[in-house]
Amino acid sequence: MLCHDQQVNGVSGQELPMKQVRFANNNNNSSGSSAPVVLTSSEPSDATAQPVSQDNLGPQLKLLPLNDQIRELQTIIRDKTTSRGDFVFCADRLIRLVVEEGLNQLPYSECTVTTPTGYKYEGVKFERGNCGVSIMRSGEAMEQGLRDCCRSIRIGKILIQSDEETQKAKVYYAKFPPDVYRRKVLLMYPILSTGNTVIEAVRVLIEHGVQPRHIILLSLFSTPHGAKSIIQEFPDITILTTEVHPVAPTHFGQRYFGTD
Repeated sequence: MLCHDQQVNGVSGQELPMKQVRFANNNNNSSGSSAPVVLTSSEPSDATAQPVSQDNLGPQLKLLPLNDQIRELQTIIRDKTTSRGDFVFCADRLIRLVVEEGLNQLPYSECTVTTPTGYKYEGVKFERGNCGVSIMRSGEAMEQGLRDCCRSIRIGKILIQSDEETQKAKVYYAKFPPDVYRRKVLLMYPILSTGNTVIEAVRVLIEHGVQPRHIILLSLFSTPHGAKSIIQEFPDITILTTEVHPVAPTHFGQRYFGTD
């Protein structure tokens, strides 16, 4: 798929059809297994905590269809004994799956092409004018996965860190394509823990004219609190992740870049 670096035509006009990601089926548990639960802030978040169903957080949250391949990648990434080489390899695989599904959420239109044998083929093509934005530093781990799918896509960056005195998220750097307000934005941040960093990043995008409904947040892991905080702040945003779990692998950035 080619996601060319061109402007969006008619973003503010008629909405184009959107492909919907399939939700992970969390209702087919065997009779002996417990149903997914959401832990409140007063409940302990330990190693026995269960994953959370997307039904608890609304349609803005989309989960990749769960299968054994994804479960294995999640397990290897969470395993403290995993070597850095295996960690990066599995993280890149999971990133690619999330990016591919994220691209499936972008608008498309029908088209007709001519095959080498002269026949007409009725297909679809993605609308041009998308861009990526990574939240530094861990979000940069997802950039190559996006470029592997969209070789000419433009990618902006945001650097947000916690203020040492107030502990609030503070923007230190932001650079986007000049016409970012006319684009669909794939916002990349692998781990949603509190959601504060993403909330601040979305505010910066809004200041640059981007509408929340044009933002698709690509993430690998999220906590219920992180996803809920973002959705409550921006009800029109779309969050795509592989798992919502009370315990997030917050070591991701350090392990991926070898700074742990």
